[in-house]
Amino acid sequence: MKKLKIIVSVLIGSLALTSCNDYLDVNESPNAVAGENLVPSVVFPGAVAQVYRTQGNTMMQFGNLMMNSWAGNSYSFGGPFSREYTLSSVDNSFYNPIWNNLYLYMANFDYVENYEPGNAQFDYYRAMSKVMKSYYMQTIVDLYGDAPYSQAFKGQQNLTPAYDNDENIYRAIYEQLEVADGIFKSTAAPASVASADIIFKGNTTRWMEFSNSLKLRILLRMHKVTGAMATFRDQKLTALSTATGSGASGFLSADATENPGYSGANDDQMNPFLLTWRVNSAGSAPQNYNLITASENIAIALNGNNFGNTGTQYQKFNGLPDPRRSRLFTLVPYQSASVVKGVRQGATPGQPGAPTDNITTSRLATGNFVGGASVSTIADLIAAGNARGGVLMSLAESKLLLAEASVRYPSRFTVGQSSFNDAITSHFSYIGVPLVGGVSQAIGYIASINTRPGLGWVGTDTQKIEAIMTQKWLALTNVNPTEMFIEYNRTGFPITPLATTAAVPNKPYRLVYPVSEYVANSANVPNVTQADVFVKNQYTPFWNQN
Repeated sequence: MKKLKIIVSVLIGSLALTSCNDYLDVNESPNAVAGENLVPSVVFPGAVAQVYRTQGNTMMQFGNLMMNSWAGNSYSFGGPFSREYTLSSVDNSFYNPIWNNLYLYMANFDYVENYEPGNAQFDYYRAMSKVMKSYYMQTIVDLYGDAPYSQAFKGQQNLTPAYDNDENIYRAIYEQLEVADGIFKSTAAPASVASADIIFKGNTTRWMEFSNSLKLRILLRMHKVTGAMATFRDQKLTALSTATGSGASGFLSADATENPGYSGANDDQMNPFLLTWRVNSAGSAPQNYNLITASENIAIALNGNNFGNTGTQYQKFNGLPDPRRSRLFTLVPYQSASVVKGVRQGATPGQPGAPTDNITTSRLATGNFVGGASVSTIADLIAAGNARGGVLMSLAESKLLLAEASVRYPSRFTVGQSSFNDAITSHFSYIGVPLVGGVSQAIGYIASINTRPGLGWVGTDTQKIEAIMTQKWLALTNVNPTEMFIEYNRTGFPITPLATTAAVPNKPYRLVYPVSEYVANSANVPNVTQADVFVKNQYTPFWNQN
């Protein structure tokens, strides 16, 4: 992990500068940064802004393709996403930026944690960095299993860190969140945090809500574990539910977003999600906007299975077009209606599931980028999309975590249906579904789905879990789909078809360590083969081994 562990090389190019926009000037050489300027108030926001680029770009594509929400425009691009569709080459070169970039910027959070130990003026920064490092370290474990942690981030002192057991990492990051909570409770945010905290602007309540939501996500991931980890989970669930009063208070009350001051001044200054998938600073659509289409799978769900697909996973959608569909994907004319028209993953022109031409396929809709903001020009789109920032954890996700906790642990959490409904309402608002008569369309939608097991809050506990995961799939599409892929691996919901060209019987349970590890840390990296990722074995993340 040589390139990942040298702190000087990972500090963002313009960290010596002070304005929010300077955190985005990614082309300036890191070597130009003066050492005395590498203070927490500069390093922390730079790390947050830069690591989100991986979420908004690489992980956005990976998760949406794995969850069969996106497909490729095979009319204009020859054989798009063949690796993701066939899954025949999930090897040490498959989506390497996830591992490489998350570690790259976690090193910055670690730098802040350990900056001038004992100097209390930086304690608040330490707490924020503990939360952010735990947030991304969980993703590493959930996608890879064992990983460097206790010996990582030490720079030249240790270029070949040992791999920690993933169970131990989970315990450690949970405990780091508890340490961060203690700091937040006892430490006032210094004046510099107001501008350096590009997530919550020094709002301690919001940081503690975020921490609690992350804790709940960690504990729910472990719902199937046994033995010592089950004991750990149950103890922490009791403590968490006691501290938060078994209700929704104490968890996220709004979306957790980052925004270092995105603008349309140039491409580097733009929200990376907007820039990559919709429009650049010159007002032109990037290639990716024409590459990405809705998948047939999500189109069926959003359209209410209006063409009578017989798959059992689609029956719960019958006759119920989703009011969110035009805010997630563009509608196109089809058989005297306006629908989301998708492409079957793996289908090429002339094959079943591929429309007759690329004009009749749906693209990413404006709601993903600007919510309900009024947009009539490209300039409006750029301004509103940059003002919005990037989502780390949505309110909808946090509410659905509470809904699941209420199903699995009803003696500790008691807000299941209300949190489920709140999650849907929040997502309607997030993507800007218009009000009708001054009333959210979520109200009517919730009433309709609550007669449909697997889609609404009705039926057995298993059916409610399916409904939670189905609504989470819809809410995290184009927001944080890699998190949904992890949830799919944990629960098996929603049922998600493979591409027609898939060469394996199921989706991967984990990823292979990147080639950088096999080159620079070969003595420690586990020898995970391509075959290992499609079966559950000792390399599968611990919470999914049974």
